[in-house]
Amino acid sequence: MNVRINRGLCSVAAAAAVSGVLAGAVPASAAGTPRFLAPAELPPHSSSAWTAGPVTSGQPDPLPMCVGEALPSISVHRVYRTDYDTGALQVTVVERSEQRAKDFAALLRKDLDGCANKVMRENPDVTAEQKYYGKLNVEEGAHVYGVHTESTGGSSDINMFSVGRDGTTVTLVQWGQMGDFANAQVADFKATTVKAVNKLY
Repeated sequence: MNVRINRGLCSVAAAAAVSGVLAGAVPASAAGTPRFLAPAELPPHSSSAWTAGPVTSGQPDPLPMCVGEALPSISVHRVYRTDYDTGALQVTVVERSEQRAKDFAALLRKDLDGCANKVMRENPDVTAEQKYYGKLNVEEGAHVYGVHTESTGGSSDINMFSVGRDGTTVTLVQWGQMGDFANAQVADFKATTVKAVNKLY
């Protein structure tokens, strides 16, 4: 499932715990703007180059599935596309302290840990399965997940997610396309995640 398809699977319930975690977040402009991935740093597509939109303040629209509710209005994001049904997203949040950044990263990971069950609960016509691909040794660490969804209408989509942190800055990277776990570019996505976290500051 890519960014476009995710419109149908965005969560709609509010997360009550989010407000306390995000109360200490600050706009990126107040602490320096982190660098974002360049299109060429995304997992390579066999038939198309990546293009990127501008780095934009605020929540992405549509919100990414499972983690969208946790993203504060002060998020900064960038959307990436190919000429085919493949898309990607990077969202970065700068917190006031390392502890708040740790808490926010933990919240995103908790949402991803329960992603498949949440998708199926909110979308009865969808079957979802997920995998955890481990922790990457970059800065304060990054964690990688995969989620496969299949609808009764026949669509089958694979998403990769990662959550990484460098000091007070947390970044979320999402990549998706049609397919299943066999089509997940795990090694390439891990390399992209390392680049994303290394570029934060």
